[in-house]
Amino acid sequence: MVGGISGAGKTSLARLLSQRLDLPYVDFDALFHGPGWTERPTFRGDVEAFIAGERWITDSDGYAVVRDLVWDRADTLVWLDYSRARVMSRVIRRTIGRVVLRRRLFNDNRERFLGPFVDPEHPVRWAWTQHGRRRSTNLRRITDPRWRELSVVRLRSPRETREWLTRLIEV
Repeated sequence: MVGGISGAGKTSLARLLSQRLDLPYVDFDALFHGPGWTERPTFRGDVEAFIAGERWITDSDGYAVVRDLVWDRADTLVWLDYSRARVMSRVIRRTIGRVVLRRRLFNDNRERFLGPFVDPEHPVRWAWTQHGRRRSTNLRRITDPRWRELSVVRLRSPRETREWLTRLIEV
């Protein structure tokens, strides 16, 4: 599983790894978000079905309703633990692009211009308010004996990520 806060680059990295390692991939946001940004009633079942496979990769370590299921089945966490400044610049740029281009997202949803200001669940606000909490949670989880078998690759910058990818591909 590729984890990190909104805007870290989880989806991009998971897609790249899926292609390079020939792993089935699913975007958890696409499974989660129904019309009007509501949770799809089939989310948990869809995740259970996907992670039942022997090999897979996903771009999430965090949806609370399935977090333990995914962590229990995963053998590796690639954690994009980037600085708040790095993440905020990325998530703001992404949001601006989505709003300006009126890009359709999961189940025909679109980000709204005022979203970051009025919606506490908007990725910009989420990344800002949850950055420290998500880091603390992941630190606690990776040291928890329950997941002692989990291999953790903690990447703290895009440069570290590029170097890790280079080494991974050379192997």
